[in-house]
Amino acid sequence: MSVQKNTPMMAQYFSIKEKYKDAILFYRMGDFYEMFHKDAEKASAILEIALTSRNKNQEDPIPMCGVPYKAADAYIARLIENGCKVAVCEQMEDPSAAKGLMKREVVRVITPGMILNETLLDKNANNFLVALSLEKNRSGLAFLDISTGLFQTTETETENGRLSSSIIDEALKLDPSEILLPSFFEKDPEFNPLKKRFSNKQITYLEKNAFRLSESKNRLIEKFNTRSLEGFGCEALSAGICAAGAIMCYVEETQLQTTAHISSLKPYDLKNYLIIDDKSCRNLELLKNLQSRDKKGALISILDKTVTAMGARLLKHWIRYPLIDRQEIEKRLFAVEEAKDNPLLRKNIQDYLKKVYDLERLGSRISMGQGNARDLVFLKHSLFQLPGLLNELNRFTSPLLTGEDMAGINDTGQELAALAELIHKAVREDAPPALNDGGLINKGYNETLDEILEISKNGKKWIAQAGIKEKEKTGLSSLKIKFNKVFGYFIEVSKNQAKSVPDTYIRKQTLVNAERFITEDLKEVESRILNAHDKRIALEYEIFCQVRDRVVEKTASILKMAGFLARTDTLLSLGEAADENNYSKPVFNTDQVINIKEGRHPVVEKMIAGERYVPNSITMDNETTQVLIITGPNMAGKSTVLRQVALTILMAQMGGFVPSENASLCIVDRIFTRVGALDNVAMGQSTFMVEMEETARIVNNSTENSLVILDEIGRGTSTFDGMSIAWAVADYLHNLNGRGVKTLFATHYHELTRLAEMLPRVENFNIAVKEFRDNIVFLRKLVKGGTNKSYGIQVARLAGLPDTIIAKAKEILEIVEKQGRTKEEADLNQSDKPACEQMDLFCDHRNNNDRIADMVAKIDISSTTPVQALNLLNEFQEMISAGTS
Repeated sequence: MSVQKNTPMMAQYFSIKEKYKDAILFYRMGDFYEMFHKDAEKASAILEIALTSRNKNQEDPIPMCGVPYKAADAYIARLIENGCKVAVCEQMEDPSAAKGLMKREVVRVITPGMILNETLLDKNANNFLVALSLEKNRSGLAFLDISTGLFQTTETETENGRLSSSIIDEALKLDPSEILLPSFFEKDPEFNPLKKRFSNKQITYLEKNAFRLSESKNRLIEKFNTRSLEGFGCEALSAGICAAGAIMCYVEETQLQTTAHISSLKPYDLKNYLIIDDKSCRNLELLKNLQSRDKKGALISILDKTVTAMGARLLKHWIRYPLIDRQEIEKRLFAVEEAKDNPLLRKNIQDYLKKVYDLERLGSRISMGQGNARDLVFLKHSLFQLPGLLNELNRFTSPLLTGEDMAGINDTGQELAALAELIHKAVREDAPPALNDGGLINKGYNETLDEILEISKNGKKWIAQAGIKEKEKTGLSSLKIKFNKVFGYFIEVSKNQAKSVPDTYIRKQTLVNAERFITEDLKEVESRILNAHDKRIALEYEIFCQVRDRVVEKTASILKMAGFLARTDTLLSLGEAADENNYSKPVFNTDQVINIKEGRHPVVEKMIAGERYVPNSITMDNETTQVLIITGPNMAGKSTVLRQVALTILMAQMGGFVPSENASLCIVDRIFTRVGALDNVAMGQSTFMVEMEETARIVNNSTENSLVILDEIGRGTSTFDGMSIAWAVADYLHNLNGRGVKTLFATHYHELTRLAEMLPRVENFNIAVKEFRDNIVFLRKLVKGGTNKSYGIQVARLAGLPDTIIAKAKEILEIVEKQGRTKEEADLNQSDKPACEQMDLFCDHRNNNDRIADMVAKIDISSTTPVQALNLLNEFQEMISAGTS
């Protein structure tokens, strides 16, 4: 349908829609947002609302649907969740004052990464927009949370002309809602693997101009009103600037309003943090449980004692970005120690914090002109907590808790307390969320408004009193002041007295028995009364905007205070978690030693039921115990021990206390994990391929300062292939760069225990079990030495496999083991002794624990009571723990 055939309104719609082709246009018409054509067809299906049509009787009706503007947020949320963008087109004129076609404009475009409305956001998580760029030989990344103003950038070298794996991992780690890419990425097949990795993210492609270095730099300089970017420390980050410039371009295109809360661009270096890639984050269940994909059963569920949304978001950031600067870590540890050791003071401060709303998002929303009166009231209540809160914090000595490291934080508190007083005087406590319904401003704040309110409230009463006064003044007993919709207010006098009215009366209407008059004074009063409501709404909105502008002027101070309170909340949270769970303060050494005494898994110890959690000690160094080969049956606890070591180091380097009796640790630069494996059918990868890619990532990126957690390697291929790969990987990690990597390697390939005889820094450990009448009992204790049994059939019985299968499995195992021993003996007879020492992976190296197991086997359990058997079991557990026979 051509524009010429459309009505003026539809012509306006099409002209606006032309600029926002990739968005669903919410076109305001009175009390509804209307959608037309393909927008209507798409939206009606997603929102499950009726699809109707405009011009039904014409040959070419226009599909349309609509939603009430007061309920628009809920509908917009559903569209955003389904990957749509929404362009909100508002009426820019008062309908009663508009002449001809009403002016309409798009006031903002809402995309997954450009959300401000708190009802559409997770209060405990940042909502990141990420941009990725290539500039010569550099890979750049920038991210923005427009709801808080957090804006940062980083870059690394490219890899074969492509985005570096570290930048891609960083993008995945940020878990963005939306990703901006240069348009050539969309058509270039070389980047298909990248797009597949982001397949569950909203990807938006921007023209290359948005990423061009010169334009990006100028855009940022203009945004921050500076001469260069040197003041932000990112002048030399060419690829980072390109990514940041693309984000700012997108913000300008979609928000169409001031963004004063985005006041700086902060560069950061990935090398300044302990790196945990996205897969390791998932494997260690830092933020989400692997099964349920929620926080229950994840590390954050144990550590999160925060009482503000700001603190919850910062805690999540600290978990994902542990520090490697020892001094900074120890500053946090000192603060956490004070918070832990002062529970009453901690509680008092948390009571203040509980009354603080989300200052980051409040300040950002208000600064962008989207805050309403209730937002100002929430801000007021939050700021009123500052004097008492800061006074309590001054009882600590840690600079992180007193704010001594943040210049002028107490002055900022006084400044914001004064702002709270202004809001308190101006804005009504019960102000409605809508800004065009009145009821925003307190009585007594503005004299003109008070007069209007008085007239509006007491207009009829005033008219009645004026009638009495006028009757007394004129002596006309029949005089009355009346009102109707045609004439408004008028004076009515009987026919008999009409001749006696004052000269100032103006005749308006003659009736059979009466005459009606008006006066200039009455018309002036009438105008004031009839227009009072409209004037009140207009004036209240004007005053509200003035107060809001005062708040916007203090945006930087509000966000500064928000950052301080978020940090305070996070430190108190870590202190409370340490106090509640009996964590200890870690110490750091320069000897490259990890020594954890009686360590526990922070999550598992809280979730196990029906048995006591058994702590384990771990010592690793670069001299004798660098690679630990850990054997033992499934369900014994190998994975738990591996994970608890990684989590202990992570918790320490984020500045928290750790679940152990004590811990002396070295600084770790990266934590790698390879735990289990799943098919990735969408990427065309089998379980084994996923496992090998994860292993390749580990061996190609580890350093002598890394920690590697390997929970099985090579289980997705044949036994000999898998064992060979596992052996080679362990050997490689031991010898990497001539220094090796601290590695915890859990395996069912018992052959790997021979590595301890061949390599100087390999030690064997196993998770102890006890075997009674073909059943096993898990002791959960990590002890020195390897084991040559996996107890797979016993575990299968525990899992509930039928007895017939168990019996058949035993028969097959006996045959296979017999054949294996026969072949082994033949191979030994054909080999010389040195070769046997190097390559025989099947020797029976018995240790103290095996002798203890023999003793257990000789006990006649049938003649003992259950209590006696349990006592014997406990005795042997103590023997294993002590390493004695």
